[in-house]
Amino acid sequence: MLNILVVEDDKGIRDLLKDMLEEADFSVELAGDTQKALSILQRQLPDLIILDWMLPGQSGMEWARRLKKDDRYSPIPIIMLTARTEEDDKIKSLDSGVDDHISKPFSSRELLARIRAVLRRCGKLDKLKRIESGGITLISDEHRVLILGQPITISPTEYRLLEFFLSNQDRLFSRSQLLDQVWGRHSSIEERTVDVHIRRLRKLLSHFGKENLIQTVRGFGYRFSENE
Repeated sequence: MLNILVVEDDKGIRDLLKDMLEEADFSVELAGDTQKALSILQRQLPDLIILDWMLPGQSGMEWARRLKKDDRYSPIPIIMLTARTEEDDKIKSLDSGVDDHISKPFSSRELLARIRAVLRRCGKLDKLKRIESGGITLISDEHRVLILGQPITISPTEYRLLEFFLSNQDRLFSRSQLLDQVWGRHSSIEERTVDVHIRRLRKLLSHFGKENLIQTVRGFGYRFSENE
């Protein structure tokens, strides 16, 4: 699942974007200013940033310039959101190094199309269409999973869990993090439910001798790795 960081000081617009993006099968991080956004970047690099031009403290334009000068963050594509509609403003936005510019108000269809176009140019959508590791192949645009070349039947929840693991291999996640990323931040599901779905997924993988790909790290959580 691709992750998008939304940096927008208007809570109404933040919530609107979150609902829209999650409906389109993206995971979403939210920040109301660049300071909070930077703390998120230091923890996890998103696949794309949606950045408001007018922000408290530091403008989106200034922050975008700084990101593009930093080798750690410069590869992250940025779409600038702004209420400014003049041609000069659009040119300034693109000159700051952002990958696209869209004016408010915007339609969800147009924004999603712009997001997918930017991700496609960066090669991120193509990577996600087919993920392979440890004899497991997940074909996301067909919603299919093959193990050792054999198609399997998998529930929607176990599919999302497996897709997340395959997209984030060798990374350790707590139960709380898995709940946020796979079930959604507003989910009322208890953390122990994660264990139930991990057991189900391992049982499915065990038919092919692949259950050890999902590793338990005592006292913290789980990771997917081909390494023992």
